Amino acid sequence: MNPVELAFAALITAAVGALGGLGGAILLVPFLVLSGLSAREAAPLGLISVAAGSLAAAPHQLRAHLVNHRLGVSTEIIGSAAALIGALASGIIGQSTLALMLGVVALVAAYFGGRRKGIRNLPDPSLTIDDIGEHAGSLSGVYQLDEDEFVRYQANRVPVGLVGMATAGLIAGLSGVSGGFIKTPTTSEVMHVPVKVAAATTTFTVGITSAVALLVYEAQGRIVVSDAALVAGAALIGGTIGARMQAVLPPPKVRGALSAVLVIIGVLLIARNL
Repeated sequence: MNPVELAFAALITAAVGALGGLGGAILLVPFLVLSGLSAREAAPLGLISVAAGSLAAAPHQLRAHLVNHRLGVSTEIIGSAAALIGALASGIIGQSTLALMLGVVALVAAYFGGRRKGIRNLPDPSLTIDDIGEHAGSLSGVYQLDEDEFVRYQANRVPVGLVGMATAGLIAGLSGVSGGFIKTPTTSEVMHVPVKVAAATTTFTVGITSAVALLVYEAQGRIVVSDAALVAGAALIGGTIGARMQAVLPPPKVRGALSAVLVIIGVLLIARNL
């Protein structure tokens, strides 16, 4: 793959990743492998894309008060630990087996994210713009749904959610695709956090997961500096675009787009590795 194609792929996948909270690597890594790059070489580029996209999207999402820091930190501790384990064990599991596992997980996540219609967390007319933000000391908060609509939310079933975060971190470390495609549906569908908050919080935290795994990849000599710099630059632009699109789209459309992308990913991964 030439540098122009690599940069364009990183830009587009980072934009889509920030839009749905997926992390662009879930699209970029399979694309690079299908283009002839080995999975071992593609994995570090995927995580670099995720880290750069997360960094680019963060300022806009923070200004919109869509990121719940306490929820992100609480879930990221176990996610990063699992990512470290996955990176260290990345040479053990065969790439074909891992790809099949990823495909199945993507389809399951798409099903649970796409089957629910409407909005679970409805606007509360008693809330105003002054109520926007996360609540100190709890995994809850208020976000702005529309110009004059504000929604209160509370994270539920946290222990089950942490299992999903550990799985996401493990997969990120093993394959380099980031665990965003598991983290966002887990936060939204399992923990009942609104999809916009779930996607923004996931986008904000996946960069940490990626950085932990990248430390191991660097120690293993798997990072090509020239390709890494190109992907990082393109992903910074793509992440900025995706974050701005995420802020203006209504939650059902974001959730529908997320599910559609997951179906495509799942089918491609399974079909290629059966």
